[in-house]
Amino acid sequence: QVQLVESGGGLVQAGGSLRLSCAASGRAFRNYIMGWFRQAPGKEREFVAGISRSGTGTYYSDSVKGRFTISGDNAKNTVYLQMNNLKPEDTAVYYCAAASGIVVQRQVGAYDYWGQGTQVTVSS
Repeated sequence: QVQLVESGGGLVQAGGSLRLSCAASGRAFRNYIMGWFRQAPGKEREFVAGISRSGTGTYYSDSVKGRFTISGDNAKNTVYLQMNNLKPEDTAVYYCAAASGIVVQRQVGAYDYWGQGTQVTVSS
């Protein structure tokens, strides 16, 4: 199985950028579908971005499309989420997740492994 550890969260002003990292250990992340999710206070966890095993397919929620980019570095066994033009509504705990399936899924239940989360706060 794979273990996931997120980092890179913090406090940023609206319009700013952050890059989240998800370091995988135990197995290479390329063995999995990888996804980023977020959960704001009082809300359900929601899909943000996903990347296929080959890395050629990337998928985004409508709310972040054009602003966020998911990518992976095989040598570092790390998945990234580059977040640009951040908005206050992007404030949430961000989670990295891995799924044993074949195609990128947007449902929380499709993912088998989760990191502990990293807080992102965007001030207006």
